[in-house]
Amino acid sequence: MTNSDADPDPPLSSLQNGWDVWSHGEDGRLVLAYRPDVFNGDDFPAPCLPTLYVTRGKRTRRPGTNPTSRGDDDDWYVTFYLEPDVSAENERFSTRSDALERALELARAFADGEIDYRGLYQVPREMYFERLDELTDSGDEDEESSAEPA
Repeated sequence: MTNSDADPDPPLSSLQNGWDVWSHGEDGRLVLAYRPDVFNGDDFPAPCLPTLYVTRGKRTRRPGTNPTSRGDDDDWYVTFYLEPDVSAENERFSTRSDALERALELARAFADGEIDYRGLYQVPREMYFERLDELTDSGDEDEESSAEPA
């Protein structure tokens, strides 16, 4: 997906490997999904698909809330979900360009293993974390640090 020349937003071509544009709405909404090829229910649980949302107005998943009625909220939000009830980020920006730039930064940081997702879970899921470390670059840091002489 490419932006037009008139679009001041950062190009989606800089999207980190492993992330896909899941949907791109005409109103500017954007949903990015991490490795949907492995979060398919066989390799990793499908509900655990890491997902980044760029939306105008605060995104909500509360039952009975119409996501299109956001009142006077013209700000843009970046929301990063690791699972439906586990969110890593929910940041507010005055422009879509700034929100998109932050979403791309988060996508890179997650894929590079720079986001400590363990602290976001109330109930640790060690086996899942170990597999997620292997999928992202999180496990590489431990191997590199243990290989260095003391």
